[in-house]
Amino acid sequence: MGDNNDKEWSGKTRGGSFGYGFFIFLIDRLGVRFAYIFLAFVVVYFIPFAPKATAASWWYARNILKKGAFQSFLFLFANYYRFGQTLIDKVAVSAGKKDRYQFVFDESYSRFLEILNQERGAIMVSAHVGNWEIGSPFFDKYGKKMYIAMLDAEYRKIKEMLEQHSESRNYNVLPLDETDGLSNILRAKAILDRHEYICFQGDRFLENTQTAEVGFLGKTARFPIGPFLLASRLQVPVIFYFSMRERGMKYKFHFRIAEPVPGGLGSKPEFRLLEQYVQALETIVQRYPHQWFNYYRFWGK
Repeated sequence: MGDNNDKEWSGKTRGGSFGYGFFIFLIDRLGVRFAYIFLAFVVVYFIPFAPKATAASWWYARNILKKGAFQSFLFLFANYYRFGQTLIDKVAVSAGKKDRYQFVFDESYSRFLEILNQERGAIMVSAHVGNWEIGSPFFDKYGKKMYIAMLDAEYRKIKEMLEQHSESRNYNVLPLDETDGLSNILRAKAILDRHEYICFQGDRFLENTQTAEVGFLGKTARFPIGPFLLASRLQVPVIFYFSMRERGMKYKFHFRIAEPVPGGLGSKPEFRLLEQYVQALETIVQRYPHQWFNYYRFWGK
């Protein structure tokens, strides 16, 4: 379910195609609500048998959320359970069961659509909180112009399995080559030059990519610079987007439009864009602390 390295992200996600396949089977045969019930047993298994992910979640509860030992144990269950729910929901919506869910949008949604309707490209930056991918069916015509940037290691097997059980996919995938940064930049520029959109995950990076250290939830953490550097160089709008699970089978979409940061002599606008993103992410995590799904040591010591 989480990532398999306790100090840095490896580029792969725990669970993989088997986890998705198992929940696809449960949803198809027994329904979404039964999958939720069975999920409780899966969580009980994962707490002791996914020690690195559990250690990272425990550290987050103790050192970031400042919970006591007993509260942290309860948090482990709730955090894993919420993550499993988002996985089930993603599969269910992809399989055409979106009518079972309620979806609401914050007050910035109209401004978000205005930006997408402009004759220019745009960059969206999300994170591994909530269920960012579940919004794709609701982007409608915009989804056909939207590319989700994913590392190859995250992408291949899970993509194939979900596509086999999806009615349709309203977005495209931009697979990123872990070893060829220039190729990634050129492909991204071509998409933006066609007045299309790219969605990046702003909270993950590999060790060979450029990062910056930023204060986040009271401690220092590293974030990738790449999406913000691309946006500042090409002068395209930037939107921070989060899809968060509410009580019941309900999701709320949150949008924040980044303030433009024109460059100048000695200026580094990409860092100012990053700071805006981290502030937006911090606000979301503080509101939804159980929906933080980075299962590795995100913060420095």
